Amino acid sequence: MPETHGTRNPTRAAAPSPQVQRLGALVGWWRSEGRILGEVPVPISGTDVYEWLPGGFFLVHRVDVVVGQQKVRALELIGPYDPATKAFVARAYDNLGNVTVTRARVDEQGAWRFTGGGAVAAVARTFFADGNGVMRSTLTVSPDRSGMTARWERGDDGASWQPWMEVTFTRMP
Repeated sequence: MPETHGTRNPTRAAAPSPQVQRLGALVGWWRSEGRILGEVPVPISGTDVYEWLPGGFFLVHRVDVVVGQQKVRALELIGPYDPATKAFVARAYDNLGNVTVTRARVDEQGAWRFTGGGAVAAVARTFFADGNGVMRSTLTVSPDRSGMTARWERGDDGASWQPWMEVTFTRMP
């Protein structure tokens, strides 16, 4: 049975909520540079693009990076916002056949925290061989919105965490 949320709901707000509007801090073209941490760091470089889906209720995130020597392209849809959990659902699909589902929350200082499954591109999966672990990330947007930093952690059990990736995003004109 397909998931439906808010489809043909006459009580649906005519405009996105203030929580959804906070996603606007991510909108833009970004140059992405970073690395997967480890004994031998693996470089990451490319671009990330965040744009509103028409209507402004969902954010589309396009990833086009090279991780080591592997090209990774992904499409992520962030939304809807769930007031009960105070989180967004984010679903990402990549060119290698992976689907990653995470939850995203933003704090009062504007730091985004993503948590979810470890089903990511194999080239980035330097930890659990089966991809069944969990991950979390903190994405911080600079006050002038010219840059962002992201720090990912990984875990096999959701209780103990290890540093995993670091990426810096620079806004492109």
